[in-house]
Amino acid sequence: MYGEVYNSIWKRKWMIEREVLIGMYDYLIVGSGLYGAVFAYEMKKKGKKCLVIDKRSHIGGNIYCEKIEDINVHKYGAHIFHTSNKKVWEYINQFAEFNNYINSPIARYKDELYNLPFNMNTFSKMWGIVTPQEAKDIIQSQIADLNITNPENLEEQALSLVGRDVYEKLIKGYTEKQWGRDCKELPAFIIKRLPLRFTYDNNYFNDRYQGIPIGGYTRIIEKMLEGTEVLLNTDYKEFAAKNGNVSNKVLYTGMIDEYFDYQLGVLEYRSVRFEQERYEMDNYQGNAVVNYTDREVPYTRIIEHKHFEFGKQPVTIISKEYSSEWHKGDEPYYPVNNEKNDSLYERYCQLAESEKNVIFGGRLGSYKYYDMDKVIEAALKKVEELE
Repeated sequence: MYGEVYNSIWKRKWMIEREVLIGMYDYLIVGSGLYGAVFAYEMKKKGKKCLVIDKRSHIGGNIYCEKIEDINVHKYGAHIFHTSNKKVWEYINQFAEFNNYINSPIARYKDELYNLPFNMNTFSKMWGIVTPQEAKDIIQSQIADLNITNPENLEEQALSLVGRDVYEKLIKGYTEKQWGRDCKELPAFIIKRLPLRFTYDNNYFNDRYQGIPIGGYTRIIEKMLEGTEVLLNTDYKEFAAKNGNVSNKVLYTGMIDEYFDYQLGVLEYRSVRFEQERYEMDNYQGNAVVNYTDREVPYTRIIEHKHFEFGKQPVTIISKEYSSEWHKGDEPYYPVNNEKNDSLYERYCQLAESEKNVIFGGRLGSYKYYDMDKVIEAALKKVEELE
């Protein structure tokens, strides 16, 4: 079925490149990630005709999974679906069956392994204690010794919340790699709180529902876009220059500052790159996600993809994840939401109000870090607003 859709896609691309199809579509959707795909699916149910374009060579945005050696590889980093919203959970389950994967990452500091999030397994390993009160006493004693009353940077903020041991081993190096600078140079507000669990519980999330779609996320996007025309390898600006009136409205899920040619300035993002490796073994690290928290190891974590779906393949694929500064031309992953950037974003929102037939949405269009369930919530809300 999906191959047939692709055949029609390329026939349509040939047509569009040669003639302006005025008002042929109700919506031109820029981006085939989760937000754009949900919007397209819902609009198709309402009888609206949509055309989806994407600059990449595949659908799915950052949740795209590529099957390699029968392993669903999360090409743009680990994505674990979790939510406490029953409506969203039921919504996503109409497109795939989810397994019972529980996100329980491991932190590796030099040759020491610790469970995440910070819980009694972590504290027991770190201090050789067994009771919650012992852990609380150690943490409170360390915080009191530091006597930080008004944290002036991220380091002081973290120390005032968890004490020296947890900070030095599990926060400092990892955070510095994520942000590309010393924790003393980062603002305190980046960390508002650091949850400490005084139970033996390695489940990273507190949400009611959690899992990984069996067969990967790409299948979900395929089902959402079934029957909707999609053009890949298509740049929005180039397409719009040739086909400016192809739709009545545009849903734009790209970078809002890029849409306006950065005329008010450039918003800041963080980027991520991956080094993928294949090994002739059935198990490389024994866990889907291992964070490397010491500064000397250049990557932030290693993902072993087969463990997301409890794979038994004789080989394994891993991805080393490196955090980096974003520059124009790089793939933006998440916004740097600080006072300066949020203020600039608000100015772009004022510009966006003049674009009467353009809707901005998604992680980049809204300049927000969204978990997947929040993306679905936002897309469904936008559809309701347009009714």
